[in-house]
Amino acid sequence: MIDPTQSRHVRVLIPRGGSWGDDVAQRVTEAGFEPLILPLVQLSPAEDQQQLQLMLDQLAAGRFDWLVVTSQSTVRVLPRVPVSTSVAAVGSVTAAALRERGVPVAFIPTKQSAAGLVDEWPIRSGRVLWPHALDAKPTIADGLRQHGMQLSEVVAYRTTPIFRSAEQLLEAAHTGVMPVIDADALRRREEATAAGQDGDEGVLTAVEPAETPIDAVLVTSGSVAKQVARLGLAASTSIIAIGEQTAEDCRRAGLQVAGIAKQPSAAGLVAALLAAAPTART
Repeated sequence: MIDPTQSRHVRVLIPRGGSWGDDVAQRVTEAGFEPLILPLVQLSPAEDQQQLQLMLDQLAAGRFDWLVVTSQSTVRVLPRVPVSTSVAAVGSVTAAALRERGVPVAFIPTKQSAAGLVDEWPIRSGRVLWPHALDAKPTIADGLRQHGMQLSEVVAYRTTPIFRSAEQLLEAAHTGVMPVIDADALRRREEATAAGQDGDEGVLTAVEPAETPIDAVLVTSGSVAKQVARLGLAASTSIIAIGEQTAEDCRRAGLQVAGIAKQPSAAGLVAALLAAAPTART
């Protein structure tokens, strides 16, 4: 058990903003650490909006037997999902986002990952739509096709770095000046970019001095891992991954993983952080 009085100077970088980042920050604070919300990536619309709209129109018309959703970001672009279409979510967090939109979830794999979804896939025929990020790995597509599914896939969104150059990112890290994110503005921008609108303004609203070094980072995706690698953090920094696939992405980016969440959630990340127990600075 970590003594908060001993760990109050341990700074934890949370590289996502919005309500999710706020939730994680609260949990990190309750665990006795000091959170720093610094989003490193942002959502951008898919470049081929015509193809995306075509696939979503076919979904709304009931032309797919299954819809596979592998991220909360995909949920934002979905139209009404007909009752004739069964929905598979990669994990409980994505499933919760779907249910908030009024979309029933028929299948969640026990092992909450793309590989787990493929391994536990319940049927062997039918039409499937998989909208995904531009840089999504082919695990879902390859696996479901091997199972005999007629799979259609389409890029639903892109993740792009908030810091456009390594110099800009490194300056923020090494000069001790970190952007503080306005959560409401970030949510507005995510909604705007998902809808294909310009959402670049009004997010970075203030600066806060980084009075202590970063001791741990909570990494939630491969795209975030790439940006964390650009920070040039000390080798002693504890890298906590949200799942096995993200941990592998971290290693490919040259990051040494100190902990992996047992469940891909805010609570799971913080539990893994506590288990890794970064040493407090004196």
